[in-house]
Amino acid sequence: MKRRSIITLSSSIIRCQKLDSMFVSVRQISSGGKRSKKKIYHRDYQLDKVMDLQKKPSLILQLKCIIQSQNHQRLLLRDLEKEVGFVEKWNFMSIMEKYPSIFGVGGGCGKELPFVTLTGKAEKIAREQGEARNLMEPILVKNLRKLLMLSIDCRVPLEKVELIGNELGLPHDFKKSLIFKYPEYFSTKVINGRAYLNLENWDSLLAVTAREERFARERMLQSAGGQNKVRITKDGNYFGPFAFKMCYAAGFRPNKSYLEELEKWQKMEFPSPYLNARRFEVADPKTRKRVVAVLHELLSLTMEKRMISAKLDAFHSEYRLPSKLVLCLTKHHGIFYITNKGARSTVFLKEAYDGTNLVDKCSILMFNDKFVALSGRNETSSGNVMKYT
Repeated sequence: MKRRSIITLSSSIIRCQKLDSMFVSVRQISSGGKRSKKKIYHRDYQLDKVMDLQKKPSLILQLKCIIQSQNHQRLLLRDLEKEVGFVEKWNFMSIMEKYPSIFGVGGGCGKELPFVTLTGKAEKIAREQGEARNLMEPILVKNLRKLLMLSIDCRVPLEKVELIGNELGLPHDFKKSLIFKYPEYFSTKVINGRAYLNLENWDSLLAVTAREERFARERMLQSAGGQNKVRITKDGNYFGPFAFKMCYAAGFRPNKSYLEELEKWQKMEFPSPYLNARRFEVADPKTRKRVVAVLHELLSLTMEKRMISAKLDAFHSEYRLPSKLVLCLTKHHGIFYITNKGARSTVFLKEAYDGTNLVDKCSILMFNDKFVALSGRNETSSGNVMKYT
């Protein structure tokens, strides 16, 4: 037992050391016996703040879902611990007390047990969730098809789809409400004892990335404005069909050699992430750039353009992601940002945010904002912890 405890403690220390190093610096070991160079990983405090801002809205939305799942739309306070655990129970009790405009507490007199329910105003807004869900369904179907089209064999283990269901905005019963509803697009098959979600039909019209769509929009604006950028700017951005939008942290000051290398990389052609990854050599620089495009597209398919890093890494085999995923993300810190705020590290698609605000919000997120606004908050960054029922 003592030896097992020592091993467990050692493993925990190693994991903590790796996590610390991930957010403090990225070391590059050069050849020829030279000393290693240390590059500071510049923090984006606005994106760090997003994780702090979403804590209370997440609790509000989670409690709403728990109440709605109960008989007669009311939750007995004695059952709250069963739903969320002993420690989290007190956070939810605090939310109930702090936001009486959303949650009404009743009972406790005579034989009636204390309970919590939604207020009349909160119930009225909550009924709008059905409309938001209906508006979201075509987008969910399209994004789920694209998710499968990105994979090597146009199939993904069903358990992994469930793993990122919240990020995609899938309802808790998506197997019934989406997969079985659209047999022309999806099917489930058991392969070697494992359930897979399969793509039934390939659609070339969907094999267009969010990056390519952005370039098409910018090209139209460039044509209308009569301007054409041919040189890379000091912020690393280059107007071209194979370029990515760069959003560096305020403290990052790239030198001339860095910008020159970045310009070469931005101009480099690479195969579409919707082509089968088996066709390309891993060591090819174009293939490595294609991996960045795959990660960019995966994050673009999520509602909030972010994903817990462990969940992203879970798709290593389906999308041929690099074995050292964190190094790939930190190397391209103008495109991606990893924050250690919150319970687990999260990967952001930087171009999707303007400060702490998500630029484009789907109908589900707009509904969440409207519901949370009852608490007096005008801006939220929520939706990552709840199942959409």
